Amino acid sequence: MKIIVCGMSGFVGNALHDFLSAQHHEVISLSIRSNSSVESIVAVLDGCDVIINLAGANILGRWSTTYKKLLRSSRLETTASLTHALTHCVNPPHTLVNASAVGVYDSYHQHDEYSRHFGDDFLSTLVQDWEVAALKASALGTRVCIMRFGVVYGNGGGAMAKMLPAFKLGFGGRMGDGFQMISWIHLEDLVRACLFLIENKELEGIFNLTTPEPICNLEQTKKMGKYLHRPTFMSMPSWVVKFLFGEGSCVMLDSKEVYPKRLQEAGFAFRYPTFDSAMEQIVHDQG
Repeated sequence: MKIIVCGMSGFVGNALHDFLSAQHHEVISLSIRSNSSVESIVAVLDGCDVIINLAGANILGRWSTTYKKLLRSSRLETTASLTHALTHCVNPPHTLVNASAVGVYDSYHQHDEYSRHFGDDFLSTLVQDWEVAALKASALGTRVCIMRFGVVYGNGGGAMAKMLPAFKLGFGGRMGDGFQMISWIHLEDLVRACLFLIENKELEGIFNLTTPEPICNLEQTKKMGKYLHRPTFMSMPSWVVKFLFGEGSCVMLDSKEVYPKRLQEAGFAFRYPTFDSAMEQIVHDQG
């Protein structure tokens, strides 16, 4: 297949490029900027089979007013440009696979894809608006799959790259009270699930890309200490996280207990369903 990846320079995008290329697909990067013409986007999209849209500024950080505008524009405007370009394609792609996030859900319930318990904060609103923008492609005859990512763990980047240095130095510890649930996915399972959605053409709509076994922050901390052979007595109180990250601290402190019901119903099998299996692989891969 000819697969266009929008947002290929990031941690997930690079992994998708390598994985899909190894499966003998033609993978092409597409960068959409504010001054990108619809003609230039159409020239790349027309005749391709699949678009994977990952574009968006990093959600981890301090959310100033300016940065919140960037978080929205980098997702909504890019996605709108893609769907607008589809209307001008003679041979439009048959599938759009669009990134999203479990941040759409509230912190008080267990969630699968059928949950309607959404948050009422900035992040949830952003994710909902992003999904609406992507789903507009379905009215144009393009199948749309929405991937709601949990925290992505793997070597070479992402959340694990930010966590490992502190843990290896013995400064690892829980955040807040440690009872918040973390819904996560190993990078290898994420790219496999993305191709699974592409290849199974009867699938469409919302899919949680999270393992079947979410873990609380405290338990995750203990397991990281176990596999890295380091103490985990340190902690970062909630007020410190909020002081450092402001409103953006919700990404680290809010509980998200999310399950991949639709993926499992469709027959997808996780290689790393537990945090133990993921840590074993990550530590082994690091030598």
